[in-house]
Formats: sequence, structure tokens, C-alpha cells
Amino acid sequence: MSVSLEEYFRTTFEDKLLVKLPEREDEHLTPATRLLEKRREMTEVEQALNAQKEEFQMKMESIQQRREELERKEFTLKESLLKFDKFLKDNDAKKNRAVKKANTERDSKLQRMREIEALSVESKKLQSFLEHQKIKLTKHMVFQKYMDKVLEKADEFSENKDAIMRYDTLVTTHQHLLDRETDNQDKLEREKANLMKFMEEKNNDIMNFNNQLANLQMNLEQAQSSAVKWESVWTHIKNTAARQTLLLGRIKMATHNLFMLINKQMKTKAEPSESTEQQLQKIQIYIKDLTEIIQETAERSRAEDEIIANRSQHANTPYKKVSITKFLPAFLHRKTKQWYQRRVRASKI
Repeated sequence: MSVSLEEYFRTTFEDKLLVKLPEREDEHLTPATRLLEKRREMTEVEQALNAQKEEFQMKMESIQQRREELERKEFTLKESLLKFDKFLKDNDAKKNRAVKKANTERDSKLQRMREIEALSVESKKLQSFLEHQKIKLTKHMVFQKYMDKVLEKADEFSENKDAIMRYDTLVTTHQHLLDRETDNQDKLEREKANLMKFMEEKNNDIMNFNNQLANLQMNLEQAQSSAVKWESVWTHIKNTAARQTLLLGRIKMATHNLFMLINKQMKTKAEPSESTEQQLQKIQIYIKDLTEIIQETAERSRAEDEIIANRSQHANTPYKKVSITKFLPAFLHRKTKQWYQRRVRASKI
């Protein structure tokens, strides 16, 4: 807004201050005259400028007054708007309170109407109950008359209340006895059920024990049968062991005799600490060596027979065969002793 005012006043003052002077022929004027003319023009311009300033100042004061008046009006308008807004808010609040109050009163009215209806229904029920009680009272007047006659004839009761209390006591006692009888019956039933359950459990236990006893009896019979069987097996084992022991003794005796015969044949002395196994090893070695010697001797005998036969064929003369049977024992003894000594040395190494 300030920029627009400044532009406005600038253009206005330019139009008014820029006064075009009439063109005159100043050629014939002197410099002093020209100076005076310029001064006069300057004076006129200053006067015009001052007038314009005063006018501008007046307009500015007028504008300032209008601005202040507008501000006052704007402030008043704002206050009016605030008051109106507050008025509207107060009206809304009052309206909400009124609506809420109306709703509350309507709900209260409905509640009271429901209470009135409930009380009416209850009043009708009470009225009906009262009528029923009146009818019942009319019917029970007979008992009242009866109680009056009883009181007249009975010295035990002085008032109807005493007779009623006595009746209530008897009814209570009777009910108590009935309850006790019911409890006793329940206890009896429970005890019977427990007894039946106990007898059933014991019968089951007896059956289980009988089954276990039968199983144990069967196991006993099987054990006895097994015992008889194993006794026969044990007897057989003992007899077999005896036969085997006897056979083992015979084998040891035969082994010892054969071992002694070999030592006698070889003319060596037997060691007492030698076991049967060692004796058998030596016998095995002796028999093996003897077999090799016999095979070697047989091969030599066959070779000599072949040589003799060849010589007989070439000479055409009978050649007397010399039997080596009489030299065999000494030869076998010597060879056997040599083989045995080699074996002994080899075993020691």
C-alpha cells in the first residue's frame, strides 16, 4: 500500500511541478537579467513545491486520520465479531444444555412412566394376593374355631401361639428324625456299596492269588521235571566223565608206556617232570622221524635191488641177494638217535 501511495504522489507532483515556461527570446537579455529570471523561476518553483508539500501534508494527515478511523472500526468490528462468536458459543452451550436437560427429563419421564407401570402391575398383583389371602382366611376360619375349641378343652395350652409353637416343634423334630433316617439310609447304602466293592476286590485278589498259585504250581512241576531231566543229564555227565577219565588214564598210561619204550629203544633217560603233552610231542617227533627213516631205507632197498638186478643181467650169473633185515634194527637205532639228538638241539635253540 505504501509503494502505491508513493508512486501516486510521485507522478502527481511531477505533473504539477514540471511547468513548461513559455519560450522567450533571451538573446537580447543580459546575464543579470537572466539570473534574476532564473531566481524568479526558482522562487515560483519553490512556492509551488511548498504548496504541494502543504497539500501533501494535509492529504497525509487526512489519510492518517482515515487509517486511524479504519483501525478503530476494525477493532470495533473485531470486538463485535468476538462478542458475536461468544454469543453464538453461549447460545450453542445453552442449546446443548437445554437439549441435554430435555433428554434427561424425557429419560426421567420415561423411567418414571415405567416405574408407574411396574408399580401398577405390582399393585394389581398385591390386590390379587390380598383377595386370595382374604379367601384363604375365610377358608381357614374353620381351623381358628377348631383351635379355640381345643384351647377350651385342653389345659396344657393357654393361647393359640403355644399350640402352634408345640406343633412347629413337633414338625421340626419329625423333619429332623426324617433327615436322620435319610442320612442313616444313605450311610447304610454307602456301607453296603463299600462292602460289595470290598468283597469284589477281595474276590478278585483271591482269583489273582489262585492264578498265581496255579502258575507257581505249574512252574514247580516244570522245575521238578527239569530237575529230573538235569539229574539224568548230570548222571550221564558223571558217567561220561568217569568213562572219559578212565579213557584219559588209559591214554596217559599208553602214552607213558610208549614214551618209555621209545626212551628204552633210544637208550635215553626220561625226565619225571615231563607232562603227557610233552611226551606226546616227543612220540610224534619219534614217529615222524621213524617214518622218514623207513621211507629212506625202503628207497635205498629198492635202489640196491635195482642195482643187483642190473648186475645179474649183465653177468648172466645169479647174484645172491643179501638181506638187510638183520642190519635194520641197528641202523634204525643209530639213525633214530641221530634224528632225535638233532631235534632236541633244534628245540633248545
